[in-house]
Amino acid sequence: MKTARSNPDHQVAEAGLDAAGRAPSDKMVSMQDAVGYPTLPCEHEMPVADALALKHDRVFLLVDRSGNIAPAGQCSLGLFEDDTRILSHYELRGAGTPPVRLSTQAAQPFTARIDLAVNDRAFGGDTWDPKHAIYLQRELIVDDSLIERLTLTNYLLRPIDYWLELAVGCDFADIFELRGWKREERGDFFRPTVDDRAIRFAYRGRDGMVIESAVCFRDRPHQIGPHGARWSFKLMPNVPVTLEWEVRGGRRTAVAAGTSFEQRRERLTGVYNAWREHCSCWTSDVEVFDAALSRAVDDLCSLYVTSDGGRVISAGIPWYSTAFGRDSIIASIETLPLNPQIAVDTLRYLARRQGQRENSYTEEQPGRIMHELRRGELARSGEIPHVPYYGTIDATPLWLVLLHETWRWTGDFDLVQELLPNARRALEWIDRYGDLDGDGLVEYSRTSARGLVNQGWKDSGDGVPFPDGRLPDPPIALIEVQGYVYDAKARVAELFEYAGETETAIRLRVEAERLRAQIIDRFWLEDLGTFALALDGHKRPLPTVTSNAGHLLWSRVPDAAKATRVGHTLLAPDMSCGWGIRTLSSRHPIFNPMSYHNGSIWPHDNALAIMGLSHYGLAADALPVIAAMQDAAAVANLNRLPELYCGISRDGGAVPVSYPVSCSPQAWASGALFLMLQGVLGILPDAPRHVLHVRNPVLPSHLQELTITNLAVGGGRVSLHFARHATRTLVNVLAIESEDASVQVRIELG
Repeated sequence: MKTARSNPDHQVAEAGLDAAGRAPSDKMVSMQDAVGYPTLPCEHEMPVADALALKHDRVFLLVDRSGNIAPAGQCSLGLFEDDTRILSHYELRGAGTPPVRLSTQAAQPFTARIDLAVNDRAFGGDTWDPKHAIYLQRELIVDDSLIERLTLTNYLLRPIDYWLELAVGCDFADIFELRGWKREERGDFFRPTVDDRAIRFAYRGRDGMVIESAVCFRDRPHQIGPHGARWSFKLMPNVPVTLEWEVRGGRRTAVAAGTSFEQRRERLTGVYNAWREHCSCWTSDVEVFDAALSRAVDDLCSLYVTSDGGRVISAGIPWYSTAFGRDSIIASIETLPLNPQIAVDTLRYLARRQGQRENSYTEEQPGRIMHELRRGELARSGEIPHVPYYGTIDATPLWLVLLHETWRWTGDFDLVQELLPNARRALEWIDRYGDLDGDGLVEYSRTSARGLVNQGWKDSGDGVPFPDGRLPDPPIALIEVQGYVYDAKARVAELFEYAGETETAIRLRVEAERLRAQIIDRFWLEDLGTFALALDGHKRPLPTVTSNAGHLLWSRVPDAAKATRVGHTLLAPDMSCGWGIRTLSSRHPIFNPMSYHNGSIWPHDNALAIMGLSHYGLAADALPVIAAMQDAAAVANLNRLPELYCGISRDGGAVPVSYPVSCSPQAWASGALFLMLQGVLGILPDAPRHVLHVRNPVLPSHLQELTITNLAVGGGRVSLHFARHATRTLVNVLAIESEDASVQVRIELG
């Protein structure tokens, strides 16, 4: 895509506008004329779970398993850059019968290979016994653009006349439109322009910005028009023919412009190899488990985005390919044992965008950590408040938790001192804006008509219900948020104490303990053995059994007795269904295993619960959940844990039931297994004191051994080997490498 240039004449010339920014009438066309097909209703949408996703930085591609964006107008598929679809139709067609897909392979997140075949029926073959004869290999790469290399091979014993065409179109839809946002009015579409090697599309949004995309062909087509190109040639026996083209937006000059397909692949492969070298390596005796961990490492690299001079982990594809406060923070917490740089980048990125003023539309407030940043037309024109949008109740305390936990892993107090001013403002926001009614709890009630009704992690409209489905009146005090605030104050107290601000540290610890007492007193449900989901605006508890209480264990709020009861509640059959812990108990009328938040299963949610159980010596109880996650990853496409899946009971089923619009890959799902393993293996860093604790490790039941190498702790690197011996898990220190100070590993076996 292209932003408005500093030289207005340059923009006018490129878009074909006059000096006043107006387009000649012959250049303006209807949407259907510009795109080349009638728009279709969203009922025709392909489940995202069935699509192939490729991504690098701020560009991602979503196609069907044959490599097409089809049928024309498919709601969810496309090539996207900065929340805008810069290619909405992309369909390969050829002579003979429609190609049959033989395989789809995506060895790395930025590239895929798709194998197709056409039978010989149209080329003189036996109509009763057609045989595959024409082989098509599609190779796709996404970097700053999409590049495809197509190779055709004729395996008949004679030459044949063959034609091939690529149909294209571009609707420049905003990602929110694809999620169901209804617009009363769109901007202006320009007539596509064509030369002998390119088709160019342009659109002027309601904000006045002109956006462009282009399909450029290395091999000159024999026919070309505004909606596609066609080649005709004679295919000789066993003589491959290669065609290549590229689809690019106009926002940035592609870093790989002018380089070959192989050079682009080699460059990106080098990026991923360098990423892996900076990550710890986790290997076990179960190949499919290792495949899931390896896929997660690559996916986390792909989910990085560069934005305004900084880098940050984005949430997921396709709906959340952007900086996301809560998601980025939790993914960073999960992946500290993998690569602390994710956390460092997230802390700095969000600190630079910390709230400065009050704005009821965007819900910005001084000290608040942002929720979501969007760059599409809807955000630029003010139709949605995501510029960024700040309507989240939990990102601010979670940012504080991440700051402390990053220090525990890195020992980098220079980073802490750099961000302590942001920490002070975050604490001020919690006390001034987070506690809406002055009762000592942190609540939310939206101020923006286009903001989120629910502002915790279960942010769907019905994500915070009473058991019978009734929705609470705001302001709402979520149970897990109280735990985050307790944990944030207790943790940041240590940072202030380390900085020599003893009085501030004492005050924060007193406030944390006061809040802990309130949580126990006001949220505990003795008859249910868990904590209430929330308090509503009338301070009535919502007696809904949910996974949120597992987050409270992660924050170390309850005493051991209550934590044990919560653990039993989470692992009971109504919550733990064989594929993981559900978001909500099947005993409640509101339960729906196919819902987004009221009965589904989320890997990150399970990871926080498992880490919480491990804090209380209940790691062994959590092992069935890790085994379930391993089983889910083993049968998932590309061994990739999705954002969520349905909470339908396993009951002998071989695969979990997919949630059709789940993001995949998704950052906090990619990081989930690492936090689960950290929890049950008892890995607890104390880099400021140059110590790594390993306390009472318990290997997951499906593993006999696990080796972690290159684990970054402070200025050192540690390698550990865990092995099962009868009912015990033993750990051996394989290596300790340290540059600036010695790192000790202290092992405690129960």
